[in-house]
Amino acid sequence: MKNSRTSNYDMATDSNVVLKKKETVGETLQTHDGQEEYSFRLSSTSEAGPANHDRPPPPSGSSSPYNSAVWEEPQASSTQTWDPPSSPLSKSPWSSHVAPESSYTYTGLMGSLVREEGHIYSLAASGDLLYTGSDSKNIRVWKNQKEFSGFKSNSGLVKAIIIAGERIFTGHQDGKIRVWKISGKDPSVHKRIGTLPTFTAKIKSSFNPNKYVEVKKNQNAIWIKHVDAISSLSLSEDKSLLYSASWDKTIKVWRISDSKCLESINAHDDAVNSVIAGFDGLVFTGSADGTIKVWRRELQGKGTKHFFSQTLLKQECAVTALALDPYATVLYGGSSDGLVNFWERAKFLSHGGVLRGHKLAVLCLATSGNLVLSGSADTNICVWRREEEEHSCLSVLTGHTGPVKCLAVEEDRKGTDVGGGDRQYTAYSGSLDKSVKIWRVSAQPWEPTPPDAPPQPQQQHQVESQNLHQRIPSVQSFSSSVGRGKVSQRRK
Repeated sequence: MKNSRTSNYDMATDSNVVLKKKETVGETLQTHDGQEEYSFRLSSTSEAGPANHDRPPPPSGSSSPYNSAVWEEPQASSTQTWDPPSSPLSKSPWSSHVAPESSYTYTGLMGSLVREEGHIYSLAASGDLLYTGSDSKNIRVWKNQKEFSGFKSNSGLVKAIIIAGERIFTGHQDGKIRVWKISGKDPSVHKRIGTLPTFTAKIKSSFNPNKYVEVKKNQNAIWIKHVDAISSLSLSEDKSLLYSASWDKTIKVWRISDSKCLESINAHDDAVNSVIAGFDGLVFTGSADGTIKVWRRELQGKGTKHFFSQTLLKQECAVTALALDPYATVLYGGSSDGLVNFWERAKFLSHGGVLRGHKLAVLCLATSGNLVLSGSADTNICVWRREEEEHSCLSVLTGHTGPVKCLAVEEDRKGTDVGGGDRQYTAYSGSLDKSVKIWRVSAQPWEPTPPDAPPQPQQQHQVESQNLHQRIPSVQSFSSSVGRGKVSQRRK
């Protein structure tokens, strides 16, 4: 059964995070070292009450966002530790290995950060800025691969980050969304300007019995509030609406202009692991119940109303991640069986095929240009390139020692013309091994390094060739093998 529950739990280092295994998943979803969790829900919502999420995790060093981190060069043989700085504004030591500009292109590691303050759960990149969130409740800001700033929330592990102009939205384990704004006088200063839902909205709703809904047996809560962890955030096409997905099985719609919750949708029968606002007013959700659903948005006066449209996928294993390509033509969905399914807009969201590159659960997806990156519990990152109706695996990035939890990728405009028009990308990966790695990714297939080329920064972190010329054709239909969690392809 999809919602089957067992009495055994895998506990993360944060005692408030519970990963519940489904019997049908088996060893595919075993935790790293038996202690850490993947931060997506595999079965029914946590029995822990919402109040339990406010308890701080066990300390792993100081919790200040300005405390020193440990940086690691790709070729380093040992990790150097740093004492906490005396000033809260002291910078963490950063050391990156970047290849000099040259006439050839490559895919490989550029730099690595080992963080003693907690596992990396969320990333967001915008231009030359990178935001990282961890279970230390800290959000660090990096600029041009150097520490730029940092800020801290009062409570709640940082599970999702999204950037909307000068505002940054962060989703937390305690079910709250916090809103931050970059100071106009000093871009390194971030001030918290609000929380969703707002305090005023919660007070008003609490006095109105009609605002309460049943969230568990014999337990009610106001409908504008998430009662479990925030798992994902997404912005509408016009950036006017914010969507939040939660392990409480709902998605909520927020109007950014006035921070008002417009709608709460009981989207799935189990935890919602991902939400993404797509094209033509469509919203996609992926859940631990094994389904990907499509919702259609319609304007109603000053508000919105979402209606269920269709189910794209229904399977036994959990859907863990969703991503839409930058041109809004292809939807990708990662699952706990290690597969990435995709659907094509031009074919009215018909199933396009399956990408097979991982041995364990796919935990995150990111897209840029015609590339899609998939991060997995097998510690690897697959780089795929889409050409017309086919996908090819360009390379596999290895180097993390724990599950890859989050990804972000940005096109490198400066390197676009390098190598005869080859597009260059900068990819960021966060892992439960407490590190963030920065990669250079080429859109061209991997080739052996020219004999006269300078050394590449990937001595210990390898880039593997994965059947580079093997293409994955599109298919017209697929079926899910019940009990085994495998997707088979067939042509019509």
